[in-house]
Amino acid sequence: MKKISLAIHGGAGTLVRGMMTPEKESLYKAVLESALHRGYMLLESGGSAVQAVEASVKELEDSHLFNAGKGSVFTSEGKHEMDASIMDGKTLNAGAVSLVTGIKNPISLARDVMEKSDHVFLASKGAMQFAEKLKYHLEDEKYFYDELRFQQWQQLRGTESFKLDHSANKDSKFGTVGAVALDSDGNLSAGTSTGGMTNKQFGRVGDSPMIGAGNYANNKTCAVSCTGSGEYFIKGVVAYDLSCLMEYKNLSLQDAAEELIQNRLLKLGGDGGLIAVDALGNIAMPFNTEGMYRARKSSDGVNQISIYKN
Repeated sequence: MKKISLAIHGGAGTLVRGMMTPEKESLYKAVLESALHRGYMLLESGGSAVQAVEASVKELEDSHLFNAGKGSVFTSEGKHEMDASIMDGKTLNAGAVSLVTGIKNPISLARDVMEKSDHVFLASKGAMQFAEKLKYHLEDEKYFYDELRFQQWQQLRGTESFKLDHSANKDSKFGTVGAVALDSDGNLSAGTSTGGMTNKQFGRVGDSPMIGAGNYANNKTCAVSCTGSGEYFIKGVVAYDLSCLMEYKNLSLQDAAEELIQNRLLKLGGDGGLIAVDALGNIAMPFNTEGMYRARKSSDGVNQISIYKN
């Protein structure tokens, strides 16, 4: 069997060690381990990269610990607006949704856009109409309620300020989730999901659902899922730029990823990180923040779950 690889992330940011108790750290690592196991088991049984990515991201969306699905932050109107995208590196088909509400697993709706529509990106009311057409069950607002998220919103409520979920002066719950995979057929896939910014206004959309910015997969090069200050990942077209550095400059996955996160993104003024896997199963997980919730596993024996550097 060819090499299989899977990497996942639960967001990058200022994960201040002093605010992370051993109990909290074990909770986060347990969810990361569960999400990694769920996707990897699919790859081991011959499942596709797309299936593994969706499965891992769903597991993270189902946890209140991460800013996606169940743990999504509050908007300025006290609601939860979620974004997600997924891409198939074999066909370059992709699906994305933005500003959806009541959807337990936005990554699954994104996959349905990819596989059951002629479109790539559906937003807001239209995305919800598509979900209704497919008979999606809508969760009540209380499903998405989390006390810490609510208190984060209360600090900003009534102002024009907003907060990136991984920014400083906040508790230890952080942003976007994502997964990248290489299956036994040599196909790549990437998926990303987020609840966006606390107190966000005006239908703000970050990089997570934008193909080429926060999510990208191409069998020629790599699969990428990004996390961090979304506006800067959009400006830098980071996910696609990683693929381009590999395809047109012949950089390795690790060198291309480091160039983007430790150089180009910083020059733009952005922070964050990414996870990526290439066509050979190599994995890169660079970040320029204090930490990034991340995990990876490959058929060559790699098995890692980490939060901080080193």
